[in-house]
Amino acid sequence: MNIASVRRPIIPPTPPRAPDNLSFFGRLAVIRQNMIATWGQRAYEEEIIQGRFFLHKSFILNQPDAIRHVLLSNYENYSRTPAGIRMLRPVLGEGLLLAEGHAWTHQRRTLAPAFTPRATANLVPHMTAVLDETIAKLDARTNEPIDLREIMQRMTLEIAGRTMFSFGMDRHGPTLRNFVMEYGERLGRAYFLDMVLPVSWPTPMDRARARFRTRWTEFVARLIAERRAAGKKDGAPPRDLFDLMDESRDPETGKGFSDEQLVDEVATMILAGHETTATALFWALYLLALDPDTQEEVASETRGEHLDSMADIDRQKFTRAVIEETMRLYPPAFLVARAARDKDNVAGAEVSRGDIIMIAPWLLHRHEKLWDQPNAFIPKRFMSKEPPDRFAYLPFGAGPRVCIGAPFAQAESVLALARLIGAFRIELADEAPVIPYGVVTTQPDHSPMFRITRR
Repeated sequence: MNIASVRRPIIPPTPPRAPDNLSFFGRLAVIRQNMIATWGQRAYEEEIIQGRFFLHKSFILNQPDAIRHVLLSNYENYSRTPAGIRMLRPVLGEGLLLAEGHAWTHQRRTLAPAFTPRATANLVPHMTAVLDETIAKLDARTNEPIDLREIMQRMTLEIAGRTMFSFGMDRHGPTLRNFVMEYGERLGRAYFLDMVLPVSWPTPMDRARARFRTRWTEFVARLIAERRAAGKKDGAPPRDLFDLMDESRDPETGKGFSDEQLVDEVATMILAGHETTATALFWALYLLALDPDTQEEVASETRGEHLDSMADIDRQKFTRAVIEETMRLYPPAFLVARAARDKDNVAGAEVSRGDIIMIAPWLLHRHEKLWDQPNAFIPKRFMSKEPPDRFAYLPFGAGPRVCIGAPFAQAESVLALARLIGAFRIELADEAPVIPYGVVTTQPDHSPMFRITRR
């Protein structure tokens, strides 16, 4: 995909690439600190890289057809790795993101009505109300250093709370943020035993994660109990995601969710929704602060728009392209790892049972054979008449297991960025480069300070 640009695009900072000959144990040491710093130049140039992971082979796939095969054509042959399950199960339980087989099919069918375009459109007023409040608070903080990362986390958490439960997160927000920080700082990192032992063999960190899960699920259950206590008028239409999820039934079996299952589904939607959207918005604001000309294009597009409906959101073509380019450079899920259940052939490579398949959006989105100027911030590449290959761009995954909440997340991100940039001019007040690192999602190594002024 060739991109013509009048001015030189910015190239945001990234971690140094690892030596291609980095030893296994050297790579293992880096993984715990920053997974995306473990890949060398070969990983950005070659279509398939084969290695070894203890007794099994490992493959990094950067070829769209090979990725299509694993995520779509033969997806049932590939399951999450033990390390992936260990990282996610304590916070997501057996919710949609981790479920397999019939359990996944039941959950996907049951949840589908809650995430239709119409359902998302009905939730936009919740989003706009939170954005109005956020902009009013930011008005009082113009011309002073502010932490926009924290503000995005609070804002998206508030949106998650209102769209899920129709109540604010003033009382519960600090507790939820503490859970997220606690897990990400220690328990959400992959340790040596996490990667080599079967899931059925608990590691020392698994015991700590189990204790965390007990506290976490009790907290989510309290949120659900509070929402149920608020009730719903008989015959009234659903007013939030909880109503939709609680009332949803599998169209084939007629079954809904048990209370235990509902806890896992709610936890999945709140965490996956607010954390990934907050991170994407932070990176978008950072990129626009580095690139004032592109920031002005966003502001120009939003000028005169009401931005309070899905129709308004759909008109923000350039702002959407900025979000799409942000998620190309900083994909929320930087790595998808799968273990083969049975033998297979992937793009001529023989895959055996237990072999590890790695599809890394971080690599795929910056691959030199797939993208022109892969490390540069060029939103207009997503307004081209030649869109990227569907399996070369995976911010929300692909295939049957594509993120069910993608339309909701995209609408929220475009609406929030358009409203914020339409209201404020944003600059960096911190000269230190912000380096992305991968733990659970693609996070900044520090929260830089910004300065905003009213337009």
